[in-house]
Amino acid sequence: MGTGTLQRVLITGGAGFLGSHLCDRLIERGCEVLCMDNLLTGRETNIAHLLGHPRFRFIQYDVCDYMYVEGPLDAVLHFASPASPRDYLEYPIHTLKVGAFGTHKALGLAKAKGARFLLASTSEVYGDPLVNPQPETYWGNVNPISPRGVYDEAKRFAEAMTMAYHRYHGLDTRIVRIFNTYGPRMRPDDGRVISNFIVQALRGEPLTVHGDGSQTRSFCYLDDMMAGLLAVLFGPSDRSVEERMDRAFLHTSTAAEDSIHHPINLGNPEERSVLEIARLILEATGSKSSLTFVARPVDDPRVRRPDISCAQQLLGWTPQVSLEEGIRRTVDYFQKRLASVTLKR
Repeated sequence: MGTGTLQRVLITGGAGFLGSHLCDRLIERGCEVLCMDNLLTGRETNIAHLLGHPRFRFIQYDVCDYMYVEGPLDAVLHFASPASPRDYLEYPIHTLKVGAFGTHKALGLAKAKGARFLLASTSEVYGDPLVNPQPETYWGNVNPISPRGVYDEAKRFAEAMTMAYHRYHGLDTRIVRIFNTYGPRMRPDDGRVISNFIVQALRGEPLTVHGDGSQTRSFCYLDDMMAGLLAVLFGPSDRSVEERMDRAFLHTSTAAEDSIHHPINLGNPEERSVLEIARLILEATGSKSSLTFVARPVDDPRVRRPDISCAQQLLGWTPQVSLEEGIRRTVDYFQKRLASVTLKR
């Protein structure tokens, strides 16, 4: 299957933050998109503008159950899962099930259709890393029985299952380890740092900082993440190009087999402390909100920064949007959203 030949695509979790934007991007590329979501954490409002589009179909369904879709599929993108700390702590068992059963069902569907499979994994597979920045070859420092371990281990299992299908069944698979992403359609109540701070600042409430705020994060703006995901999805698949990519991956890994099928980090390598992020958001909103400090959650990572050498070498992908510009755009989105909610009341 060559680049650009993906005509009919299924996205699980397609009504979520990232999934809904993927629906938009693939529709723009001329694809027919099937969006599957049980709306546990996704929102139908995220895809409302696509309802009625001739190349879009929404299927409300739990991907942990048997999956069947009529007609051909060229790709299955598995993005279904609670993804913010607040969500996977509220739905721990479902998080584990969608990482295990959901991934198995999605892979089975891709195999039955002869479709390319893209797994949305996460930087959380690195846990509280002892290596910084984190390359794909780092195995991580994960506490499997901590409260947040349900998400970490669900995604680690999903990666193992995906690689097993690639090796055993010869399925064309791709895995992306997504680092913190932000932008329009984030939920105001999702519990993530940037959305939390922006909403609190716009409401004039104190910004809630966990610990002393010295822990670091690396935030990638939505548009950059979409470009990276599409680069992986539509990445090279003819043998000559794959061999070149294999050599590039082998340059950074002693255990690589075939590069494009191995996990690839996608994120912005610019590392900032949580206190810096709070300051930037206060400046962008013009808010006079104070800071309030609370205890850090159990196993909250102290550092988080992607090594994106593989994405740069294999795909020519590098984030373009600065944190300051991305925050400005995200503040604009939340200002309009909160104003809309106020008007409706």
